[in-house]
Amino acid sequence: MGTPGGFAFEERGDGSILITHHGRKATVLRGARAAEFLADAEADPQGAMARWTGNYKRGNERAARQHPRNQR
Repeated sequence: MGTPGGFAFEERGDGSILITHHGRKATVLRGARAAEFLADAEADPQGAMARWTGNYKRGNERAARQHPRNQR
């Protein structure tokens, strides 16, 4: 089952958080980092998961596509 941004998270019994991206494990957060993630994910879960995994657009994709070395 896919989510709009491709990310999903699961709270585990030991208090850790498993974050997946398109069904594949992206990261596991434990302890204070897991609690901080849950607080951050309340407003925008997909954005929070992208930030916490480092898997988000950086805004330079269009510029890279137009760079001369990428023109073929």
